[in-house]
This record gives sequence, C-alpha cells and structure tokens, in this order.
Amino acid sequence: MAYLRTHTLPRHLLLAVLAALLLLLLTYLLPPYRNYQLATAGAYVCATAGLTVLVGLTGQLSLGHGALMATGAYAYALVSDKLVDGGTTGIPLLVVSLVAAILATMVVGFVLGLAGARLHGPYLAGLTLTLVIVVPAITTTFAGTLGGDQGLSVTVDPPPVGLGAAFPFERWQAWITLTAAILTVFVLANVVHGRPGRQMRAIRDDEVAARLSGIDVARTKVGAFVLSAATAGLGGGLLAVLTQSVAPGAFSLTFSLFLLMAVVIGGLGSLAGAVWGAILIVVLPDLADSLAEAMPVSSNLAERLDGNLAIGVFGLIVIGVMLAVPGGIQGLLVALVRRLRGRRPAASGPADVGPAGPAAPGPGVDADRPDASGPSGPEPAADPARPRTPSSGSPSTTTE
Repeated sequence: MAYLRTHTLPRHLLLAVLAALLLLLLTYLLPPYRNYQLATAGAYVCATAGLTVLVGLTGQLSLGHGALMATGAYAYALVSDKLVDGGTTGIPLLVVSLVAAILATMVVGFVLGLAGARLHGPYLAGLTLTLVIVVPAITTTFAGTLGGDQGLSVTVDPPPVGLGAAFPFERWQAWITLTAAILTVFVLANVVHGRPGRQMRAIRDDEVAARLSGIDVARTKVGAFVLSAATAGLGGGLLAVLTQSVAPGAFSLTFSLFLLMAVVIGGLGSLAGAVWGAILIVVLPDLADSLAEAMPVSSNLAERLDGNLAIGVFGLIVIGVMLAVPGGIQGLLVALVRRLRGRRPAASGPADVGPAGPAAPGPGVDADRPDASGPSGPEPAADPARPRTPSSGSPSTTTE
C-alpha cells in the first residue's frame, strides 16, 4: 500500500483494472437498453474529462466542446465510409476511424488553442462559441460531402464472431465506449498528477507568477486545449458508433452547455466529477421527460416543455450546487468521507496552524489572560548576559 501511495502510475493502473472488471460485470447484469445508456455515458466521459481539465485546471472556459465532438463524429463517419469502400471491416475499421477522429479534432483544437492563448475569460468563451455556430453552416455549405442537415450514416460492424451469434449488440457498444473512457481517464489522471498538471494549476492560480517561475504559459495552454479537443473528438466518434449517424442538430449550443454544466455539477477540475457529470447528462433528460409527462398540463405546453425542461432542470441544479456545494458531487462525497473518518477539515482562520496545533503557553504564563501571548506567542525571557538596550522614550543610564 505504501508503494501505491507514492507511485502514481501503478496506482492509476490498478484503479483502471478494477474499474474495467466492475464495468464488465455490470454489462452482464444490465438489460440491453441500460447497456446502451451505459455506453452513452462512456462516450460522454471522454468529453467531460477533457473539458474539466481544460476549465478546472487551466481556467480556459470553452463553450464549443459540442462542436469539437461534432468534428470527431464527422471525421469518423467520413473515414469509416472510405475504409468500408476499401474492404476494411471489424476492429481495424473501428480503431482507424477513431484515431482519425482524434487527429482531426486535435488540429482544430491546436488552432483554437493558438488563438485562445492570447484571450481570457469571456473573450475565449466567445471564440469557442463561434465554433458551435460555424459547424451547421459548414455542413450546409458542403452538403454534398457532409450530408447537409440530414447528416451522414455510419456503418458499424456487428460484434466479433468469437463472442457468439447471440451476443447483444448493446453490450458490445458498451464495451467499446467504456474501454475508451477508462483509457481516457487513465491518461488524464497521469497528466493531472504529473508535471503538466502542476503547470496548469500554476497558470490557473496566477499566470504572471507562473511565467516568472519559468513556465511556458502559451505552450501549456495550447497543449491543454489540444488534449481536451482530442478527448472530445474521441467522444464524438464514439457517439457516431452508438447512433450510427451524424447530424449537426445533435451537437447544438444546448449540448455544449450540457457538457459545461455537467462538469460543474460533478465537480470542476475533478476527473471523478467528470464521470458523475456524464452520468447526469444521460439520466437527467430521461427524468425531465418523465416529469413532463406526469405534469397535468395542456398538450400545447407539453410540446414547449419537451426538450426544454431538461436544460431548465440542469440550470437549477447548477445554481443549487454553486450555492450549497461549490465542489460539486465529488466534493460533497469527499467531505462526507472525511466526516465518516473523523477527519474534518481545519477551520480557516487569520493564521495557519501547524500539524501539531497551536503552541501551548510557556511555563509561568497564564493561559487565561487575553494578553498572555501576542500574535507571535509569549514574549521570550530576557537574557541576563545581554545588556538591556534603552528604549527611545526613556533616558539612558550609565553605570560607572
């Protein structure tokens, strides 16, 4: 255990293996529809994990991650179509198409990162927001290649023959996306706990101080944007595998806001919080639809609530989380675990207290007196071997 505490890579590897085994068992216990939902959450984890690193660690606000996922999805659709025409099938078709989706999105992320390295706050958010607006226009302009508003169909091969003819397709989809999600979180966890993660946090806390300490701020920001874009492209390619189609309407501004709100609710800057946020993206819309159906409203109002109630619920939850639990779901869970273990965080005060607590008053000092010790503790006793220095307000005395 001591070895795992001091070595990050083996600890993360062990956690990844345990998560894979647990999720493998879960896919055998869930029905097909729940496996499909689990697969969708796995695709969202790839996007939310990269987004929480970008926003939570470097402080770069992005409202365009839905467009980055659309880039990955369209790249997957175009490359897989060419590979199918060339006779490529099975696992090579899946892997090569996903790699193409990642590379294409990394190029877009690099361009955005170069521009974003000079922008801050709402200006960077506005830059990424334009990407969400540009994607539908591009699909309409190049409708012959990208399919316009109807989008493109995606060819997905059935599960390998070795798994059996009766192997559920939804379980196979869950295996694909969950494997990608575990690898994504594993890579990002090592980045976050390594030197790049420390540099990102330094830039987030104080960009000027980080630059003075020798950190290349521009390169770190661009690298964070490229890394986040790569994971978003992977998530977009996985969504193309799940839906077997790609259309611009699936990656709207609302979807980008869902991603951002999910990482805030889950716990900004936390990879575990990104997982919670991805689960919320899958679960909350279904709950909102069930709530809308149960509400005794007219059919006209029900049509207006359809699709809009979910984002309203998300917004209310974000407000509640920011007011009550700023650390999100993951921060709340960590606080509960600390309370159960009896490790309550120390109360913040005007001065820091060391691990051993405040110093006890010295011998002969009345601890009940309010002036027993000043801000720096009790006054030290005078050294008899050292002559007293006369104060500035008293006359000096000389001893002959």
